[in-house]
Amino acid sequence: GSEGKLNDCQIRFINEIFKIEKPGAHPLSLADGKFLRKNDPECDFCGGDPNKKCRSCSCHLCGGKQEPNMQVLCDECNMAYHIYCLNPPLDKVPEEEYWYCPSCKTDSSEVVKAGERLKMSKKKAKMPSASTESRRDWGRGMACVGRTRECTIVPSNHYGPIPGIPVGSTWRFRVQVSEAGVHRPHVGGIHGRSNDGAYSLVLAGGFADEVDRGDEFTYTGSGGKNLAGNKRIGAPSADQTLTNMNRALALNCDAPLDDKIGAESRNWRAGKPVRVIRSFKGRKISKYAPEEGNRYDGIYKVVKYWPEISSSHGFLVWRYLLRRDDVEPAPWTSEGIERSRRLCLRLQTLSLTLTSEHGLSSSSIIPHRCASLGYPSDKEGKKTKGQSKKASGASKRPSTDDDCPSASKVLKASDSGEAVEAFQLTPQQQHLIREDHQNQKLWDEVLASLVEGPNFLKKLEQSFMCVCCQELVYQPVTTDCLHNVCKDCLQRSFKAQVFSCPACRHDLGQNYIMIPNEVLQTLLDLFFPGYSKGR
Repeated sequence: GSEGKLNDCQIRFINEIFKIEKPGAHPLSLADGKFLRKNDPECDFCGGDPNKKCRSCSCHLCGGKQEPNMQVLCDECNMAYHIYCLNPPLDKVPEEEYWYCPSCKTDSSEVVKAGERLKMSKKKAKMPSASTESRRDWGRGMACVGRTRECTIVPSNHYGPIPGIPVGSTWRFRVQVSEAGVHRPHVGGIHGRSNDGAYSLVLAGGFADEVDRGDEFTYTGSGGKNLAGNKRIGAPSADQTLTNMNRALALNCDAPLDDKIGAESRNWRAGKPVRVIRSFKGRKISKYAPEEGNRYDGIYKVVKYWPEISSSHGFLVWRYLLRRDDVEPAPWTSEGIERSRRLCLRLQTLSLTLTSEHGLSSSSIIPHRCASLGYPSDKEGKKTKGQSKKASGASKRPSTDDDCPSASKVLKASDSGEAVEAFQLTPQQQHLIREDHQNQKLWDEVLASLVEGPNFLKKLEQSFMCVCCQELVYQPVTTDCLHNVCKDCLQRSFKAQVFSCPACRHDLGQNYIMIPNEVLQTLLDLFFPGYSKGR
């Protein structure tokens, strides 16, 4: 009741407790001395104390509460300012409808009006980019762009070739190489893990004393450069150490790790494979580099690695000797050039020319040209400076209908008049396809694209894509309605009390037994080796 008492009660927020006045009580005044206030103070910082300075409820500069009639409120931050505390001070309270303090006021000189050019602000004028003399374009903005898609066919730590990417595939930008899964980093030259090994590297001619013989080349490790600030490249300033990516590449050698004098492999073919991409930037030191773009040249193995003093700058660097070990012919040989022609391998770039007419998005990757990629033959020497300029000038001429296929031919390689090398099935794959009776209709549609060469694997991936996770099915369950769904995806659907097929909503029943299609799983492992490791 009202006479009840609370024992052992601790009041924490005493500033929020008010005493209830009794009816008919005499109103308090200053003549009665100090008394408790009736209302909650408006300011939580000073508690409404008139003798305490506060920059929240009073002048934001001096904190004084004197002369409130000489204070002006900002219409943006709602802070009060004495007119004589401002810099410069004001003579009187402004009569304008809106007034803004120096912190909120927008500098009218930096406002870009209609028809005017962009003005250089004071902040940007102090940045290093405002006064730099560098003429680099950094890939025309593509060096730091984000990926639009990610390769999920194989995990990021996959050794060996990427399924569906033949030797000789060329991309215009490094970000496209990353999206294809051949070399994941946008900028880094080596992709690997210091406790596992290296998966891929880019040969871009970063050191003048590197030697490239095509099937064998020397590669210089990373590090030893001053990349302070926002630098991508820098002059060598220290010795390299066998750590991080240098250690990762050394682990690919079939020999115990030695960070003192290096090591040579016992059997170089037994080492871990490395995917090698040659960049057009290496054209200045190697005739095997492409004239344009970034080209996948196959699998290489580390033969040996050793430290040495560089002849170009005098610091210690780590050298690696890599040798080619791939069943596919090199793209600069006559066999490789013929195979690239049969597979219609062209420079892949980001194009906007077909967007409006054919409904392609701006990130669609389509072939850039139909001419050969200009691989040097085995007998071809280095071109002179004049010849390289002529070649680059010829490649920049506008494409005509005679040397570049039409839009319909670009979108589907089988429509072109060129003969495409058909995809070859192994006897084991042919036998397992005949054993997969449940998906016979799907296999008939997929096998019809064998004549399209590498596009066969893309058609296969689209046909056996899980409708739930939008990835290639893993441990597929072929339902009664002949749809393939990942077992994990179907289990999550049943856990959510959805007992129907995710593709067609056919009722499967609550007691449906999920039996993985082992034949289909084996087939997918054969077509896409290594994809199960990342699932």
